[in-house]
This record gives sequence, C-alpha cells and structure tokens, in this order.
Amino acid sequence: MEYAVEAAGLTKHYKDFTLDNVSFQIPTGSIVGFIGENGAGKSTTIKAVLDLIQKDAGTVRLLGRENGARSKEVKEQIGVIFDECYFPDGLQAVDINRMMKHIYKSWEPDVFLGYCKKFGLPERKAVKEFSSGMKVKLSIAAALSHHAKLIILDDACGSLDPVVRSEILDIFMEFIQEEDHTVFLSSHIISDIEKICDYILLIHKGKVLFFENKDSLRYEYGIVRCSEEQYRELDPEMVVGVQRNHFEVEALVKNRRALEEKAHDYVIDPASVEDILLYIVKCSQER
Repeated sequence: MEYAVEAAGLTKHYKDFTLDNVSFQIPTGSIVGFIGENGAGKSTTIKAVLDLIQKDAGTVRLLGRENGARSKEVKEQIGVIFDECYFPDGLQAVDINRMMKHIYKSWEPDVFLGYCKKFGLPERKAVKEFSSGMKVKLSIAAALSHHAKLIILDDACGSLDPVVRSEILDIFMEFIQEEDHTVFLSSHIISDIEKICDYILLIHKGKVLFFENKDSLRYEYGIVRCSEEQYRELDPEMVVGVQRNHFEVEALVKNRRALEEKAHDYVIDPASVEDILLYIVKCSQER
C-alpha cells in the first residue's frame, strides 16, 4: 500500500502541552478524518507534518518523500487550508490569481476563477471585506487550482453553513476519484467526518488513541443500555467507556456482534463516530 503521509514518533514539547510520539500512515486515495477535542493536538500535528514548527523528535514522509514539506516539488502537490485565510487583506481574487501563477507551475487560472464563481466569491473585492466563510472558500478554491495530490484541512470548514459544507464535501469526494489524490481532514464537525471519511484518526491530550477504518468502527462498536446488574456481567475487556444515570447504565462496547450473539437480553445500538469519540475521551479523562 502507498501512503500520502507517513508520520513516525512526532513529538513536540510546550510548557503546558506535549505532542507525544504521534505515529500514523494515511493511505493514498483515501479521506482521513482527524478528530479530537479542542487542545488535543490536531493543529500541532498538522504543523509538524508540514514542517511549520520545529519538532523535538519524529520523521515525516509526504507523497513518498522524506521531509517532503521542505521539497519544492512536493509543495507543488500539496494544498493546505487553515481555519484562517493568509492572503493579504488588500488583494482581490483577480490579484491572487495572477500571483499564484508565479508560485505554482501547474496553476490553472480558469479553474480558480471557476471555483470563485461556484462559491459566490467576487473577483474584484478585497479579501479584508470577505466574511470568514468567504475567506475559507477562497482558500479552498486556491488549494484545488494547482493539481494538488494531497489536500490538508485544519478545522477549516467550521465557519461555513451546512449547505456550503455539504457542497465542499462533495467536491472532496470528486477530488479523490483520482486514485493518487488524498484528503486529510481535521474537523470538530463529526457529521462531516462520518459522511465522507474512509478512516478516523483520534487524538487526545497529544496522544493517538486509534486510527481505524470508519466502517469497521461502526461495525465493531455499540452502545449497551442495561441495568447495573447486567452491566456487571459484561466482559470488562469489551467495555471502552461507561455513563450512568438514574435509570440505566450506558456502555460503549467493542466487538458488538459477538455480544449480540451471546447475550440476547441486552439492548445494543450501533455507535456513531461521535459516540465513540465522547465515550473514549471521557473514559481517558477519568483514568
């Protein structure tokens, strides 16, 4: 299998936070959702992958190239969208179009202007007059206009309304129809992750808790609703996290199918990606 991103042992120490030995591999041709609560380390990981911060340890391969973020050739093939727009405030879309032609050899002016039109972005209006959502759409238009093979988003779509987000997710689905195209999508909007991603990468307090195929997650995990007595009869190895209220116990379990075959008197519902995130993070916090 080929990988668009290979991170091994990424470590970065700050005064009040440590990115702790983070490792993962993103298969080429996939969409990977990167989730975790605010402050979990998503942005720090992405900055380390892109060599925007100095790592204390670890290595990164991008598009098969060691330290690919330092290679001009590799940079040509990467589109990055942050939650802020970094185009100068005084520029207009037409200015950006002319400027980018001199930055990317493969820049396509008509494609960029086409996306601007699709996103409702005026060609002759200064960036400083754009709303936050328009600025994100401008960044996405730029990222998709130079034949990038890898698109990385750092919580970029949170300011967009649901209709525009859905439209952009559809664009990313079209983007990966080319087998050598890959999307690495960090987002706190779990419904977006669940809609389009092939794999889920979960980080918590600077550590990777899992990297799993999304369909396998949804197949393997379930939520058991039962009495306290029934809960005590569950195999502890199956239980990932638990919540209690006055009426029942709710437990996130793995290997749901095996439990369904053995215990017919339990109510077991499929777990969403958001359920899995909430239970796992809560359980980790309580340890």
